[in-house]
Amino acid sequence: QVQLVESGGGLVQPGGSLRLSCAASGSIFGIKTMGWYRQAPGKERELVARIISDGSPNYADSVKGRFTISRNNAENMLYLQMNSLKPEDTAVYYCNAWVVSFRGGGDYWGQGTQVTVSS
Repeated sequence: QVQLVESGGGLVQPGGSLRLSCAASGSIFGIKTMGWYRQAPGKERELVARIISDGSPNYADSVKGRFTISRNNAENMLYLQMNSLKPEDTAVYYCNAWVVSFRGGGDYWGQGTQVTVSS
């Protein structure tokens, strides 16, 4: 069984920073793509950033230049450094990973962490 657990969300003022973390655990043989998604109230879940196993990242246009995604393959960790936060970044942020386990390949999600940007 594979679990993804996010941490690091919270309340921050506009212009502030937060760092999200995602820990993957379980019977993991390898992790291919890892990414962050977010869902604001009344909106569909959207991609924020993702990174494949060789480290190549891509970002949603709305966060380019402000957010940085990184991963530690040895520890099965994923991070999202969020700077210059805006009220429109307010959402529940979800960690996602394509994991190869003893069950084969599968798409896994964390439970989400709330990020609120407000003065």
